[in-house]
Amino acid sequence: MRVRPVSFPLLVEGLADRLASRESDSRLRVAVDGADAADPGRLADALVDPLRVRGRPTVRVDTSDFLRPASLRLEFGRTNPDSFYTGWFDEAGLIREVLSPAGPDGSGRILERLWDAHIDRAARAPYRELPPGAIVLVSGPLLLGSGLPFDFSVHLELTPAALARRTPDDLAWTLPAYRRYADEVAPETFADVVVRLDDPRHPALVVTGS
Repeated sequence: MRVRPVSFPLLVEGLADRLASRESDSRLRVAVDGADAADPGRLADALVDPLRVRGRPTVRVDTSDFLRPASLRLEFGRTNPDSFYTGWFDEAGLIREVLSPAGPDGSGRILERLWDAHIDRAARAPYRELPPGAIVLVSGPLLLGSGLPFDFSVHLELTPAALARRTPDDLAWTLPAYRRYADEVAPETFADVVVRLDDPRHPALVVTGS
């Protein structure tokens, strides 16, 4: 394994080239996976315009809009790492409303937001028809290893020390969930692209093989 430093703009351009070249005649479902401290939404947002310039219409989805109702999510308290790991996100809703319809045999009709956690009720967002060749970028934590049907995955990796250092005090309770994710899932071993983000100003691509 080698770690190759890369600037954030070059990282974005390289990923945009790679994604735009894949399956240009069909839709593509992409996971941008990472802890909150890695800010996966930042990378996903940065990819939107470069992909559109390359002729790939792009839709953004964030798992913060696919949380389970508070009565389920917070059943065992507001700071329970096991609940965060296994029961925080509505994976069934994400599959039903986004990933299945965006798949090769899907209807192409997706819902970008399912749940408004601020008011703890359905977001009431309208459905959207995906154009041909659309890329759906889904960002959030703990996206890999649970059977979500993605066509391409990017994992933003932090060392345990960097993760602990960059996680705000009010979210420190999530750290055991991320340790469990690293131990049980090891997303860096199978993601299509792994980016080390110990310092957000200096990302690095993790390259396996010779």
